Amino acid sequence: MGSITQLTESTFDEEIGSATEPVLVDFWAEWCGPCKMIAPILEEVAQEHDGKVRIAKVNVDDNPNLALKFNVMSIPTMIVFKDGVEDQRLVGARGKPQLLEDLNAYI
Repeated sequence: MGSITQLTESTFDEEIGSATEPVLVDFWAEWCGPCKMIAPILEEVAQEHDGKVRIAKVNVDDNPNLALKFNVMSIPTMIVFKDGVEDQRLVGARGKPQLLEDLNAYI
């Protein structure tokens, strides 16, 4: 059963570097309405595509250095890391069909 990993500045590099599958990292904040809208969609994708793509989240308020490092200017921003390197960037909330289409190359 796929679950969503919460990443922090201290766990990010190890988690992303050791992942065998692509990792979609959702940069979000508690106060962000669109972030809350997409959260259940990410939960579904994590469960339905467990083993193909991993879903992780970074709270930008708690981890501002990660947001700076990856030049996250607006949230939600989702970055797909493949082999530890940024492979695709999705900015803004989207519905499940569009998100799955965006992730088609990984799932």
